[in-house]
Amino acid sequence: MSPRRITVGAARELPCTLVVCRGCCCGNRRKHPGTDHAGQVDRLRAAAAEHGFRVRTTDCLGPCDQANVIVVTPSAAGRRAGGRATWIGFAMDEDCTQDLVRWAAAGGPGVAEPPVTLALQFVRAPRGTRTRSRR
Repeated sequence: MSPRRITVGAARELPCTLVVCRGCCCGNRRKHPGTDHAGQVDRLRAAAAEHGFRVRTTDCLGPCDQANVIVVTPSAAGRRAGGRATWIGFAMDEDCTQDLVRWAAAGGPGVAEPPVTLALQFVRAPRGTRTRSRR
């Protein structure tokens, strides 16, 4: 018999979250001068306020050769449905930003299927990240 999981309090209602890398390479105007990095975060935050998901920025997530990187973490409902954090690489253009917004607004991993064009940008999480998440 498998143990029964009970989720209490705020954890039961956690929304989908976009974790936007803004470390050494992601968000770097010298590396990607044609991208409006600050504008992208502003658009994501505005959409999050409208649709009920969250946006956070963080330091370097690791796969710098695939900058800009955004991790889409599932909502509590998505996690209960089997959704796991999904890493998106090369997330710089407006089409990708809109795909991220649509997916997060629809519920994200475990709740909604990602747009096909966004799925083409899925990248593997750095090895240490996957190992830490299993503990």
